[in-house]
Amino acid sequence: MEILWVLMALLMIGFAVGPIMMRRRAGIQQVAPGDPDAADPANYGFLRQEELDIRMPGPDQDLLEVLDLVQRSQDYRAASQLLAGTEAEGERRWQRVQAFAGAASLELQQRPGGVSDTPGGQWLRVWRTEQPKDAGGAAVHAEFLVQQAWRTSSPGTDEFRIIMEEARSACGDAALLAPGDPIPYIIELSVARGLAYSQPEFEKLWLKILDRAPAHMGAHLAALHYWCEKWHGSRETAYSFAEAAAARAPRGSLLAAMPLFAVFEHLPEVNLVSGFYQSEVVTKAVHGALFAVHSARADDPMLAHVRHLLIFFLVRGERWTESMNQLVHVDGHVGALPWTLTPDPAADYAVYRALSVAGYEANGGSPATLPH
Repeated sequence: MEILWVLMALLMIGFAVGPIMMRRRAGIQQVAPGDPDAADPANYGFLRQEELDIRMPGPDQDLLEVLDLVQRSQDYRAASQLLAGTEAEGERRWQRVQAFAGAASLELQQRPGGVSDTPGGQWLRVWRTEQPKDAGGAAVHAEFLVQQAWRTSSPGTDEFRIIMEEARSACGDAALLAPGDPIPYIIELSVARGLAYSQPEFEKLWLKILDRAPAHMGAHLAALHYWCEKWHGSRETAYSFAEAAAARAPRGSLLAAMPLFAVFEHLPEVNLVSGFYQSEVVTKAVHGALFAVHSARADDPMLAHVRHLLIFFLVRGERWTESMNQLVHVDGHVGALPWTLTPDPAADYAVYRALSVAGYEANGGSPATLPH
């Protein structure tokens, strides 16, 4: 028992002293806001915290305009047209399906409806009623059900299972409407995790996706969750899955960054290892992600996802210049891991951004020396 109390005391000391030691090792001095020596992110053209967009990881102006129109008018037709004109096998269609489903789910959460009040997300119900053969609407509805299950109930409960079973059926309907479309099967990956598909059943589903979109980054990230230790796999299985994806990644593919996502999914709750973020496993995964970013197309919709996760690891590893190089590309949008796992994504991102700026300037950097 005495040993247990000693360990608990050490943990509490670590929580209090850790951030201070991080700043001291990097030569960062904490000063009051407004002090002449205070690092100011605005000097680099970064947006204020309250201006950060938490809805998506990077810009998609067409999606933003359509989302605004649909939610303002409660007319689904602009969403249907946008999805119809978006490449089925591409990452952007998957992101747009998620965005429309998320918007409807949040609307319903904010306005559940009542005797005299129309529930939020009614435009999605009308979409499915008026256009039952619309593959885009069917996919959005399936993803909506998945998000509802995770948002409103807990895995293992009857309510969760009922909604997920409905989502599974909706995925099947969406797949029938668009046989070559990988998205209904990508949506089902989340169903598989929630309903605890057996590994043979999951692998059968995964092969359907590989047949349609073998290099789909969003699909690989969704599958990685299933193989993680906290769900239905293990650390070793998740690492193997991520490393295999990186090894077979075609030139210019962001799949080379998959090991970094596997490392993130298995971060320790409390890190007591000195230099963990400079360790070989982290360094190797970071280098793979940096390589992927440097070789990817500038318009790859998944590029911002990788950059955001890189910022997290680069700041933790005190690699200030490299973290600043990522920040200049993504600042303004923070709807990505790791920020979306916190109650206030903009605030969490802003803390890491401020640390990056402070570390960069403490080591001789300035707005004039940072390439854009």
